[in-house]
Amino acid sequence: MDAFAEFLAGIKNPQHQQRTEEVLAWVAKKFPALMQEIKWKQPMFTDHGTYIIGFSVAKHHLAVAPERAAMIHFANDIIQAGYDHTKELIRMPWDRPVDYSLLERIIEFNIMDKADCETFWRK
Repeated sequence: MDAFAEFLAGIKNPQHQQRTEEVLAWVAKKFPALMQEIKWKQPMFTDHGTYIIGFSVAKHHLAVAPERAAMIHFANDIIQAGYDHTKELIRMPWDRPVDYSLLERIIEFNIMDKADCETFWRK
């Protein structure tokens, strides 16, 4: 989690900081082979140089960005979880529990779907 220390320290709201740290630590523990990186001032996890998932902090939510292919693949699950979303990200409200099962499935999908990917983003 050292890669994210400066990012986490910059989150002003202690509850948002704690939740973000909890989610990042969960991903790091559940998927220890993923690289922890800060790119574009945001924490993200990569695998063999390709993007797997990224996070950003907003006033009302933690934004989870798994790339459009994962958003399409899990569209119904995201809706069933009750999360607001766009074409590119999921908004996980600060005042609701994180659906770690959904997060796990999204990350596993991206790892498998991008196993042969040689670029950072999907083409």
